[in-house]
Amino acid sequence: MSFAIIGFGAVGQALARAFARKTIAVSVAARRPPEAIAPQAEAIGPTVTASSLQDALKARIVILAVPFGLQNELAKAADWRGKIVIDATNAYGVSPDALGGLPSSVVNARALVGSRLVKAFNHLPARTLAQDPDVKGGRRVAFLSSDDEDAASQVAALVEQLGFAPVNLGKLEEGGLLVQARGSTWTQLIFQDLVKFN
Repeated sequence: MSFAIIGFGAVGQALARAFARKTIAVSVAARRPPEAIAPQAEAIGPTVTASSLQDALKARIVILAVPFGLQNELAKAADWRGKIVIDATNAYGVSPDALGGLPSSVVNARALVGSRLVKAFNHLPARTLAQDPDVKGGRRVAFLSSDDEDAASQVAALVEQLGFAPVNLGKLEEGGLLVQARGSTWTQLIFQDLVKFN
């Protein structure tokens, strides 16, 4: 299985640290050329590789850690059919009317035609996401939601690999609404730093 993170700001770097902690190979890409982000990628760990957007989009599972609103631009950059996309974006400040009354992840899924989108890793601040998810013997919770059960299962397995505890909230228009921004407000589960103990 191959992995890529698109976007190398605070959230992208936090997720890269999660991969590095578990020595899982991941490509990272940004609008800047690979050589511009290579020093940061190398500083995070040897399994984190800076690449071009085109090369990163060849990965089987792609994490979107970019500002919301770039979905149409990204749609033109690759063939998204069958690709699992982890949507870590937040549409804070975007009015529900501008989204057509839809959850932001549904907007992203429709733009990336044929993708198998799973909402995940968007509810924690980057500084929390960057920390070791092992908390006092428990595991930090990562919420996820999707309309594709198989994709959700594969993402849940990755979440486990990265050391988090996956909690599936169901479909995007149901549980997914609990972990998205709506206009200028955050919904119930945003910023909830929960820990699961076995």
